[in-house]
Amino acid sequence: MPNKLQNFAKRLLIWFATDGRKGLPWQRNSDPYPIWVSEIMLQQTQVVTVIPYFERFLTQFPSISALAQAPIDDVLHIWTGLGYYARARNLHKAARFIEHEHGGQFPQKVEQAVALPGIGLSTAGAILSFAFGQTHRILDGNVKRVLCRHQAIDGWPGKTKVHKDLWVLAGKLTPNGQVAQYNQAIMDLGATVCRRSKPDCQACPVRDDCIAYAEKTVALYPTPKPKTSKPVQQTYMLISVNKHREVLLERRPPTGIWGGLWCFPETDVVEHLTIAQRLPEFRHTFSHYHLDIAPVIINAANKNTTHERIEEPRQTQWCNPASPPAVGYAAPVKKLLAILTEQTIAMG
Repeated sequence: MPNKLQNFAKRLLIWFATDGRKGLPWQRNSDPYPIWVSEIMLQQTQVVTVIPYFERFLTQFPSISALAQAPIDDVLHIWTGLGYYARARNLHKAARFIEHEHGGQFPQKVEQAVALPGIGLSTAGAILSFAFGQTHRILDGNVKRVLCRHQAIDGWPGKTKVHKDLWVLAGKLTPNGQVAQYNQAIMDLGATVCRRSKPDCQACPVRDDCIAYAEKTVALYPTPKPKTSKPVQQTYMLISVNKHREVLLERRPPTGIWGGLWCFPETDVVEHLTIAQRLPEFRHTFSHYHLDIAPVIINAANKNTTHERIEEPRQTQWCNPASPPAVGYAAPVKKLLAILTEQTIAMG
């Protein structure tokens, strides 16, 4: 390893002592439970967005046991709006597993941690280093960006070979001592200095041997994911209204898009339905495709409002749009409930 890389960690730790983030709500103690929750929430989501959700989540579910015993609807309700709902379902499943198989204590062996739903090697390393001071490397999005720029590593980090190279490099740079501080430092560096756009290279403690900085190619790293045009799918969301001005919701299957969330029934065609009102169409974008949603209000007397399904009948409930039950909702459904609350619902 080049001489300067040998003190890479030392320089980061010195910087972290004065400039690192130390007041985040999950840094108040070394309890693995809030650290675990924060690590899951921070996947694909920025700190500023996560903080209020984290605070509400810990208030509602203050312990692994409380989370394990909670109905999944309560968990998804608190998660509503944060997105990537598989994270919430996995947290709930993992909490139940920990309660039953580990006596309610988060496991301290990395093999046991990665066996839990939703936890990979990097997430396990973060939790075990922050909570128990163990020596584990991490490789989240911020760390990948720092390493790709510092060593000018070509290729999209999502590629298997590039990811493996970064994982090996992360291991070489991770010190044997002060691992929790180092891991937090390199994440903080990526989040606050080595940002995706407008990086503050002048404030970077490892700028002197950063290859991308020296070659003035910082903006080229990490190599972006190859662009592909997202396909567009279309659906009708059916808003069935009864005489009490309640709307019908159904729970989606536990896996797949919006798994376990409450949604309006959907269909591909509406020619067989009596439509009372059409609401403005809008687009909801997933990571892999766009979904164009056409909401239509129909009378509750309509039968077979959804297309024929092979799967088991879904659980349904009527609710007042202004005061819906405390369950998990897909973002478009939450949006539509707010719209229906503000306007007079057509009764057909």
